[in-house]
Amino acid sequence: MPHEVRAVVAVEKGAPVEVRTVVVPDPGPGEVLVDVQACGVCHTDLHYREGAVGDGFPFLLGHEAAGTIEAVGAGVTDLVPGDYVVLAWRAPCGTCRSCRRGRPWYCFDSRNATQPVTLLDGTPLSNALGIGAFAEKTLVAAGQAVKIDPAARPEAAGLIGCGVMAGYGAAVNTGNVGRGDTVAVIGCGGVGNAAIAGACLNGAMKVIAIDIDDKKLDRAEKFGATHTVNSRGTDPVEAVRALTDGFGVDIAIDAVGHPETYRQAFYMRDHAGVLVQVGVPDPETKIDLPLIDLFSRGGALKSSWYGDCLPSRDFPYLVDQYLYGLLDLNAFVSETIGLDQVEEAFAKMRRGEVLRSVVVL
Repeated sequence: MPHEVRAVVAVEKGAPVEVRTVVVPDPGPGEVLVDVQACGVCHTDLHYREGAVGDGFPFLLGHEAAGTIEAVGAGVTDLVPGDYVVLAWRAPCGTCRSCRRGRPWYCFDSRNATQPVTLLDGTPLSNALGIGAFAEKTLVAAGQAVKIDPAARPEAAGLIGCGVMAGYGAAVNTGNVGRGDTVAVIGCGGVGNAAIAGACLNGAMKVIAIDIDDKKLDRAEKFGATHTVNSRGTDPVEAVRALTDGFGVDIAIDAVGHPETYRQAFYMRDHAGVLVQVGVPDPETKIDLPLIDLFSRGGALKSSWYGDCLPSRDFPYLVDQYLYGLLDLNAFVSETIGLDQVEEAFAKMRRGEVLRSVVVL
């Protein structure tokens, strides 16, 4: 029997989101129905609302979520009702050319539920990142629901589903930060602070946080940054070199995704250093670098997609680090809100007042 639930919908480009009643079907083959307990308000949700991700309006927003399995569809054997899960927007298919080559974190045919969630009049909704979790219940592919330790608070655990995983994975999976490395992170929002925390957990000797907001830099220190640089009035490349005996860092992480921050990350690397871009750029922007610099400086320029994570491996690990007291996920939660406060949370996000507002259901 279909389920009528409250959910946050972006009806049209640029318009304030609305809380609507939506219809969620029972799970079909390979699908699971999830009772959502908490869902973080991510910049990507705002990008959907603004039409920057596509024009498939109306969108069912929300994707950074934790909850419990209510029902499973035919063929689902590794999840049962009552399982506590974090939702992932990558669910490797296991059969595409990337999965067959042992690189499931680059899966080219990630799974989503095939049945649509609809408005009451039958209008199908486009689920943000294939999830749509600003809702009391949502429908996802079974592979998108990753079972975790039920001791983890849903407000904190759900953040692993996007921002925390993206930042942590950019440092650990993509950047391969190791013991004794020096790291710079440009942009100290949720993703940047997760990169800082990941770099520290993986043994970085020095982690330099860079932002234009002193409040964000203060928060970055709480996640393990050893040094901070306010780039509003200071050349961050020169500052990073001064902090690394003139050499530059082993790994520079751009968590902003702007041409200027990318250029800064490129030049603040040591020779043969790694640049990791995890901040999502505006599709219209371009980067212009001298080809001789690309050649002579060596190293690697990498893009980090979802922290190059494998959710079934990485989500439970991060939850364990949280429960062991090594990764402070609670510190990412700035406030808890209701479904009807998402539009206000977007405004706070734009003003830089929060790391994460989290909808609790």
